[in-house]
Order: sequence, then C-alpha cells, then structure tokens
Amino acid sequence: MKIIGAVDIGGTKIAVGAVSEHGDILCRLETATRSDRGFAAAIASTKDMLRQVSRRMGAGYAGIGVACPGPLNPFTGLIGDVGTLPGWQNHNVVAELAREFGVPVVLENDADAAALAEAGWGKAKDSRRLIYVTVSTGIGAGIIYSGELYRGVEGAHPEIGHQVLDASGPLCYCGARGCWESLASGPALAAWFKQQDPGIGEVTCEQICARARDGDELALRAVERESYYIGLGLANLITVFAPEVIVLGGGVMKSADLLLDRAREVIRNIVTQVPWEKTRLMPASLGPDTVLAGAAMGWIARVRPMSGNGRKPPDRMPCL
Repeated sequence: MKIIGAVDIGGTKIAVGAVSEHGDILCRLETATRSDRGFAAAIASTKDMLRQVSRRMGAGYAGIGVACPGPLNPFTGLIGDVGTLPGWQNHNVVAELAREFGVPVVLENDADAAALAEAGWGKAKDSRRLIYVTVSTGIGAGIIYSGELYRGVEGAHPEIGHQVLDASGPLCYCGARGCWESLASGPALAAWFKQQDPGIGEVTCEQICARARDGDELALRAVERESYYIGLGLANLITVFAPEVIVLGGGVMKSADLLLDRAREVIRNIVTQVPWEKTRLMPASLGPDTVLAGAAMGWIARVRPMSGNGRKPPDRMPCL
C-alpha cells in the first residue's frame, strides 16, 4: 500500500500527515515552524515527521503534496520572499523532499490547496466557481474557475490579500499601505486593539473576540472594524468574480458568528453591479486541517488526476 504524504507549512506551525484519496487525515504530526531558525532546520523537521508518519502507517509514499504561503513557483518548487517565512526565499521545497523520498512532489500556495480541497471534498464540491478565503496570520484566497484552479501568468498565485482597501492605512510588509491583510488579518486586529490601549500588553484575536462576547466596549469596536474590512474585501471579490460560493477559513473565522452579519451588510451596501445575493458565504467544512488535505489534493490533481469515467488513473504521471 502507498500513501499520499501532505505538508502544511505555516508561519507558526508545520503539519505533516498521510491523507486518503477521499480527503481523510489518516495520521498527523505537527511542530512549531521556528522561522528564526531558517529553512534548513524547518525542512529537516519536516523530513523527520514524514519519516515518522510513514513508519506509523507501515507504508511508503506514492507522492507528497506541499502547501505553503506565497509567493512561490508551483512548477519549480522555489519559495519567494514570504513575509511570514523570512530567509526562505530561493529555497526549493520540492527538490529537497523529492531527493529525500524519491517520489513526485507537488507544491501549491496554501490558499490554492485549501480551495482544491473544499472544491473536491467539501460541502461546496458541486460549485464550479468558488473562492476560498483564509483570514488568519495573513489573508489569502484560492480561486476555482469553471472547475479548475485559476493561475495567473507563469503560474502566479493572485495575492488577493494585498488588494488595497485604504491607501492611507497601515504599512504592510508587501510595501503597500492599507491592503486587506494589513487591515483585517488576525495580527492586524490585535495591532489596532493595542494602539487604542497601549498598556494592554500582548493580546490575540481570539482573546479580543472573547472580550467582545463579554461586552467589552473596546473589543466590540475592534470586532466592528474587523467585520467592516472583511466585508469590504469580500465585496470586492464578489464584484470582480461573481462566484457561486465563498468559503471562509482560517483562525479569525473561528469567530464568524461575531463577524459575518456586519460583513454581509457591507456586501449588501456596496455590491450593486452583480447579483450579490447569489453568492453563498459558507464556513470551511473540512476542519482545521483543510490546508493539509488540500496539499494532498494538489498532488492528486497534478500527478494522479482522476478520469471522468471513474477508472483508476496510472499510478505515476509526471509533475506539471
């Protein structure tokens, strides 16, 4: 038996697992990214976890899918200048893992991977025009158009989290002021909260939302602001793409009950040129390991695409 390996690289954690062709996480390990230690230490930990998963499963890998924040090149495996992974630029994840395990390895942007998973295995799997949006340490989106993952020129991933919403807003590491990520990501919410009360100390998005539920006035203002900017960014996506579904994931969306009513109001007020009411907003349905499952789906889609007649595809096909 061969298993599909999956790697989810994030700014705070790296998760590794074995995933079935139905999207089930069969085995999972996790470690802190420790980006301050650099690429070499992180890839060594990733290889070790992959070996452990293989031993626990009693099986080798048919291939490995990797999901990572961008910018990156999904066809060469090279990592670009990722703001949450300093020092990783120009390192090649695909080459490292392929050399270690001797199997086809595929790299996808993490939001693209999640979009593939939700479109293939999630509750929105019948949707032909889907956008997956993650609101977490950063903001990213993956676009499924006519049933296929949308890629830009030379395979580039559209960095929708860096659309500018307020040119006078806070400076982002991308170089722009007031991009969506700098206004509505989890760290952006925490930064604004601390600016209003400098003596508050370290505070997380989750803690702010908990305070809002308890009626804290400043936390309620922070949630109102967060909801507005989430809604504004979503309104832009609906106006530009008119999708059937927007699937919402990421840590900030764990508090969707506090955020989405106001976000929907913003959408209703702003979107006038396309039928906004036809776009469904729904939470990610595959749980906290959507991206991990998506890494495996990225490998299946590019190395072992399923044929429409239900026959099993060849075991090995060249990577794109």
